[in-house]
Amino acid sequence: MDIDPTIYIRLKNFNQIHLLSYWNQLDHEQRAILIQDINNIDLDHITQAFQHIKDQLIEKSIDNNLIEHENKETIDQIMQPIPEHLTGSIDGTSKEQLEYYRRKGLEAIAEGSVCVLLLAGGQGTRLGVNNPKGMYDVGLPSKKSLYQIQAERICRLEQLANEECNTTKASIPWFIMTSEHTRNLTEDYFFEHNYFGLKSENIILFEQHTLPALDFHGKILLDEKYKLTKAADGNGGLYRALKTRHILSEMKKRQIKYIHIYCVDNILVRIADPIFLGFCLDKKTDCAAKVVKKSFPDEPVGVICKIRNHFQVVEYSEIPEQVAQRKKTDNSEELLFNAGNICNHFFTFDFLQDICQNHENKLCYHIAKKKIPSIDKDGKRMDINGIKLEKFVFDVFSYAKNFFIWEVRREDEFSPLKNASGTKDTAITCRRDLMLQHVRWLQAAGAIVPLNTAKQIILSDKFHDNENNSYIEISPLISYAGENLEFIKGQILKLPLTIELK
Repeated sequence: MDIDPTIYIRLKNFNQIHLLSYWNQLDHEQRAILIQDINNIDLDHITQAFQHIKDQLIEKSIDNNLIEHENKETIDQIMQPIPEHLTGSIDGTSKEQLEYYRRKGLEAIAEGSVCVLLLAGGQGTRLGVNNPKGMYDVGLPSKKSLYQIQAERICRLEQLANEECNTTKASIPWFIMTSEHTRNLTEDYFFEHNYFGLKSENIILFEQHTLPALDFHGKILLDEKYKLTKAADGNGGLYRALKTRHILSEMKKRQIKYIHIYCVDNILVRIADPIFLGFCLDKKTDCAAKVVKKSFPDEPVGVICKIRNHFQVVEYSEIPEQVAQRKKTDNSEELLFNAGNICNHFFTFDFLQDICQNHENKLCYHIAKKKIPSIDKDGKRMDINGIKLEKFVFDVFSYAKNFFIWEVRREDEFSPLKNASGTKDTAITCRRDLMLQHVRWLQAAGAIVPLNTAKQIILSDKFHDNENNSYIEISPLISYAGENLEFIKGQILKLPLTIELK
């Protein structure tokens, strides 16, 4: 197979001719793979993206070397907290108002106006597995994966909406964005488990796009002599995928008005949370975010704030220490910048459609500097210093016309799975946080649990007790958020305890 002259010229014009360096060493099949890879990338788009990032890097370098009297604005000068009138919280809202929000959210679900959109492109490599993270079993007695827990919460929420709104039509479509590495595994997993009780037509999988990895000169790296090094384009690649994979049109066909977007790794996530939905509908917001209070000033979590006249997430690494330490008042212990981002968002369909159609191409790429296994100029495979281009899902906040945040309790709604070991965000901490939540639910329902149950759960996980009998697990099919447990009032419970739907 000879090289198509148009491909050769195209690569030369974009300074990517090195991609053909090993052409004479490739067999027919390998050449076909390489040509397909080259034809599948938008070289103009990649070049423009790199130029923009290069300019940003230059500007950042200049900014860091400016002398103080040049009056250059810095991040600590332009950061402002979200104004009080654009915030709401679980703890600052009356029971009556929370019930109003909850009812309003359930009504939207009952009329079929709500869908959920799951960001699930990540593999479990940091966890030491090659499966999609959603398939991970954190070690619950039931052995349920993150996917199963979330599916069962959707089932229960549909049931709640039907019961409380006197209908049988409640339906929550579940759109799941995978990557090319997780698509087939995820699809097979749901099929093998009969979609965990959900209707198969209500689980819609679609792939995010990939982008080539680059070296620091903007040249595309080779994974093999016949294959480009590619990586997913970040969770902000959602907006491009919604458009190109025809997901927007599917939502429109289903008459979706409101979308709840979240990330797969949070074991406590309240999917399509009726209270959050009701709050957003009451405020007529087009875009909103759930947040938790930061645990401590230097916690590695992004903060939602106001910069000039727009809202955005500022990454923890970009916030100077003295800014992170600021308190609301001199007499307060509460941090000024305290709205910790947990990747849990509400969008109206109209807002999402506007982003995809009119603003997606304006979203800036972010740089992820990494050691990337690639082929060097001598044809040897080695780790090369390079960059991956990513967009973030929250980069669209600045386009919102009516933005709000809703603060929730961390212990009730946020426990992510990130690490295989350590003291934070592991399978152990996820399992512990879920069980401790279930203990609180049982106590609130009037059950009598053994003394020091919470302490026993914490200690058994802390010391990795393999014969642990100190556990409590309530199926999401029984209770979505602590409701429906009246049958246990006054009962004296013993450990271990699992409450499942028979």
